[in-house]
Amino acid sequence: MKTDSLFYRIFHNVPGLFFELIGQPSRQGYKFKSIEVKQTAFRIDGVFLPPEDAPNPTVFFVEVQFQEDELIYHRLFAELFVFLQQNPEFTNWQAVVIFPSKSLEPEDVGLYRLLLESSQVQRFYLNELEQVQPFSVAIGLMQLIVASKKRTPVKAKQLLEQLQQQSLPFPKAVLLELLETTMVYKFPLLSRQEIAEMLGLAESIKDTRVYQEGLEIGREQGLEQGHDQGREQEGQTLVLKLLSRKVGKLSSKMESQIKALPLEPLEELAEALLDFSTLDDLSTWLQNHNLEQ
Repeated sequence: MKTDSLFYRIFHNVPGLFFELIGQPSRQGYKFKSIEVKQTAFRIDGVFLPPEDAPNPTVFFVEVQFQEDELIYHRLFAELFVFLQQNPEFTNWQAVVIFPSKSLEPEDVGLYRLLLESSQVQRFYLNELEQVQPFSVAIGLMQLIVASKKRTPVKAKQLLEQLQQQSLPFPKAVLLELLETTMVYKFPLLSRQEIAEMLGLAESIKDTRVYQEGLEIGREQGLEQGHDQGREQEGQTLVLKLLSRKVGKLSSKMESQIKALPLEPLEELAEALLDFSTLDDLSTWLQNHNLEQ
């Protein structure tokens, strides 16, 4: 699962968190969908559609961008306006673009400057949110996704305390599951017990749907048995299997390099591979980690 899919899962399960993020009152009846625009190759991954009986129907477009893409605004506004042309029943629109940091935003945005500076477009940089907005569940969940592995356990515990202590307008069970799902995504090679201990949840994490469904994110089987060398070997086998499904057959050289990885960089690769599309992505990762000559 790519990083943006975590955001879309959050928005799908608890739509109110999106409106909390953008500083608007929660809107009843909105449903979050992925929509294919007819007669084109466009697929808009994130759209909040209003209820059919809304008096002033506003459609919200959401773009989560975690990789460099100089054409992101070309694509976003092309999709947006084709959708509006095909769905004239909507009388208003807003677009929200979420970056982990401002450094990933394209340098040249002159073509769309008027749109980007209008009140209809909001851009969020997750590493800056705490500086401009009070802490909220929406901000906490999204910042957890981009937090460093060193900071993730602390932030997860803080967010867990917020969920347990505060009265929230969202189902706590769903929010807890999203928190646990994010932790599985961030630490795909840890066992169930290790994630439970990290969150201070003891055995309760084993009863959540995220585990009952087989840990769909990044892990096909729980690596619950063995530690040290045994866990490294199991992790290497799982990472190789996931890589072959994501990018195709690996060369014997690449397999050898991955099998030689100790646990920490292996965990980093397990997280990074979720965003891979081709063998070149893997080759670039190996080069950046001084593993490919």
